[in-house]
Amino acid sequence: MQPTDITNPDYFHKVVDCQWACPAHTPVPEYIRLIATRRFGEAWAINWKSNVFPGILGRTCDRPCEPACRRGRVEKEPVAICRLKRVAADNKGDVSRWVPTAPETKNGKRIALVGAGPASLTVARDLIPLGYHCVLFDGDTQGGGMMRTQIPRFRLPESVTDEEVDRILDMGVETRFGHFVTSLRELLAEGWDAIFVGSGAPRGRELDIPGRREAAEHVHIGIDWLSSVSFGHTDKIGRRVVVLGGGNTAMDCCRSSRRLGGEEVTVVVRSGFEEMKASPWEKEDAMHEGIPILNFLVPIECTHEGGKLTGVLFEKVEAKYDEKGRRSLLPTGEPHTHIPCDDVLVAIGQENAFPWIERDIGIEFDRWDMPKVDPRTMQSTLPNVFFGGDAAFGPKNIIWAVAHGHDAAISIDKLCHGEDVGDRPPPGVTLASQKMGIHEWSYDNDISNDQRYRVPLRDLKVALHDIKTEVELGYDDKLAYLEAERCLNCDIQTVFTGKLCIECDACVDICPMDCITFTEDGAEAELRARLNAPSTNATQDLYIGNSLKTGRIMVKDEDVCLHCGLCAERCPTGAWDMSKFLLDMTQAGPACRAH
Repeated sequence: MQPTDITNPDYFHKVVDCQWACPAHTPVPEYIRLIATRRFGEAWAINWKSNVFPGILGRTCDRPCEPACRRGRVEKEPVAICRLKRVAADNKGDVSRWVPTAPETKNGKRIALVGAGPASLTVARDLIPLGYHCVLFDGDTQGGGMMRTQIPRFRLPESVTDEEVDRILDMGVETRFGHFVTSLRELLAEGWDAIFVGSGAPRGRELDIPGRREAAEHVHIGIDWLSSVSFGHTDKIGRRVVVLGGGNTAMDCCRSSRRLGGEEVTVVVRSGFEEMKASPWEKEDAMHEGIPILNFLVPIECTHEGGKLTGVLFEKVEAKYDEKGRRSLLPTGEPHTHIPCDDVLVAIGQENAFPWIERDIGIEFDRWDMPKVDPRTMQSTLPNVFFGGDAAFGPKNIIWAVAHGHDAAISIDKLCHGEDVGDRPPPGVTLASQKMGIHEWSYDNDISNDQRYRVPLRDLKVALHDIKTEVELGYDDKLAYLEAERCLNCDIQTVFTGKLCIECDACVDICPMDCITFTEDGAEAELRARLNAPSTNATQDLYIGNSLKTGRIMVKDEDVCLHCGLCAERCPTGAWDMSKFLLDMTQAGPACRAH
């Protein structure tokens, strides 16, 4: 095998599993270490640069980083990365020194942003300090998009949304709230240098079954109902509620119903419990609040009497898989199940709606009636129109919308400077030794066996009494420190210099994971099988070091290494070192341009 090229930014980036998994590539271990030392403002600034909404995401993120967390390979639960983000946001203090403002002299470029959600706000945040004039259009009277309208207050207090949205607006965004864009052709005619569409996926999927129309007064589309609750137009619901759907919107609907008078709230899902799209913690929170989740039931009729809803009739199904592993839900033949209810909330998915985009202006749409968008540049087939967030590829989550916004801002900046938007900038990378002495490092390398610390919750009676009362209380200082210390510092890399190695095997002897092997070279598949501990995860690279005097190679399995530094402490020649790897994604600005 070829020796590992550790100068390739992606090599160690991939080893920092949490940062690799984060769509915005937030330097997770870096900010967690700062939290452990109570440097909350600096931890917030790292988050704000990459994920833009630390307080919002610290409460609502879908946490793609956590399943990737290395701690989860040695214990059941990963580090509570998301909730530590909230700690930084809640304790940040004065952060004005990290927030740039618009320059006095603009660059003459005008950018239209359609939709005031996280994607558009990220584009504005990145472009305004460069002198762009950004104009934000939204039909609502406040910014935030579905962060404001779809996420209940008991999960995300409005004050947090206000603070993080206003921080961007106060940078110098021109807002045209209460203004629906009804024609992209007309918007293009206004001569914008670029247009970014971040209008979300605003349409909830309809339920087309018998009785739906007759009982329409008490059958509600989930995302529309949540918006109505958010704006205070809806403040009550029937005593018995059935929520249809297994995603996070369904969880928000059922938990909101419990707070608005729903005494018997039931979630009914057509799939199995494990296949539900809702995040595991969302399902857990709903069940904690006394809400049962029934699976493998398909709605077939809304029952009613004289136009008044009486319940929903369900058919029992089971999952069957063909030889290719494709699933079908087939009726079991059991008697139908009738669940009486006063209201039904339909949360079976969201769809994009682009009636305002004419089909003859140069934007191509696919067979699902979605715009064709380059996933690297976010550019549509009309060069000066870009898409991001749910509007680009369908419903995802806030952190993906932020990542799209960063990518689109780079593209818009390059387009406005006459450059190829496909020429993407490399990230900034540093690799610095952490050595302070023979047995001392500038980071805490003690490996604890601490289990994940649970976030304290408000008493259930209090939480269910008011829909605006936040349920999670967040970590206090002590719990934040203890949880931060669970981080294995995956960004502190073991770096090997073969010419210094005397092959004494001291590192092999002391490694707690048996992840270091000195052996003869060979093909990767064969080599993985004969290491001291067989390497089974082929998605994570092997670290190969050569230049050994015997002609053998050093092989380290990056998948199971704990980054504890014992190999470097034990090495008598300094062949092993611990070096902090910091990857800083380049954002819009001079660093992303060719000239």
